[in-house]
Amino acid sequence: VQLVESGGGLVQPGGSLRLSCAASGSIFSINAMGWYRQAPGKQRELVALITSGGSINYLDSVKGRFTISRDNAKNTVYLQMNSLKPEDTADYYCNALLREPGLPRRDYWGKGTLVTVSS
Repeated sequence: VQLVESGGGLVQPGGSLRLSCAASGSIFSINAMGWYRQAPGKQRELVALITSGGSINYLDSVKGRFTISRDNAKNTVYLQMNSLKPEDTADYYCNALLREPGLPRRDYWGKGTLVTVSS
């Protein structure tokens, strides 16, 4: 199973970016997909999570600015980030809680994509 992220980059404060993460491989089911981020010198934190049932959670500091969505048919999760701030600068990691056939569910991680918000 692989998680491949795309969409990071450099953007000015107030700008927007859209991150995508596609899960591929031998997947039986996906319980939840989400985005975490880690800034230099800080712990990794959950930014947004969406479950297979459609429940969504956001980090308080991104509520109203970020939107997570999911395409179940494509095993893909998106993060639309608007009104970006310099403090949003971080490596963003895709996460999926999923099951491969015959195996218990576990967490999988992408390699990360860098988002830099700077003028």
